[in-house]
Amino acid sequence: MPKIVDAEARRQEVVQAVFRIIASDGLERASLREVADEAGLAVGSVRHYFASSDELLIFSFGTVIDRIAGRLEAALAVVEEEGPGSPGQHAAVLNLLGQFLPLDEELAVDACVWMAFRHAARIKPVLAPEAERSHRTVAAIVGRLILLLNPGQADHQQSLVTEAERLLATMDGLCMHALLQPEWMTAEVCSDVLTAHLRSLSGLAVP
Repeated sequence: MPKIVDAEARRQEVVQAVFRIIASDGLERASLREVADEAGLAVGSVRHYFASSDELLIFSFGTVIDRIAGRLEAALAVVEEEGPGSPGQHAAVLNLLGQFLPLDEELAVDACVWMAFRHAARIKPVLAPEAERSHRTVAAIVGRLILLLNPGQADHQQSLVTEAERLLATMDGLCMHALLQPEWMTAEVCSDVLTAHLRSLSGLAVP
């Protein structure tokens, strides 16, 4: 009897191979042949699920966006449950923002892959729609976080956008530093930087 293959599971196996390649050698090496070798599959098997390298890269980019956004949404729900200005809320906020950072192996791979795709979208138009979705999705979650921490921002749309972009820029910078200088940019240092940034949000009390 022929072996039944779960198509979605096989796609995810291929995507994980893409992620491993990007994390170790960069996006440039993520060709269909290299990915097939990494996944232990024939090139024809990979083509059965992805007709081209572009299709594979778009799907992989979308996967990492959805993974990060899913973690952020789950973490935001915890922030919403905590009392405003409480130590529990502060810890929940730091946990949410930590989902951006390479603080463990899984987060490190996702951060590396996410950064690589976003940078590649600048010169690969085929990735631009997912890059736009990435920014809008994450910016929306960060905007909701800022409103939770400082409800007064709801009446000042431009200020809200500015604060969201300022926090996003901080997170991008921390993520890049933590990927490039992991011995220096430890979880403790990242936490200190984030706490200092949260204190700077207008009207926000941070323990």
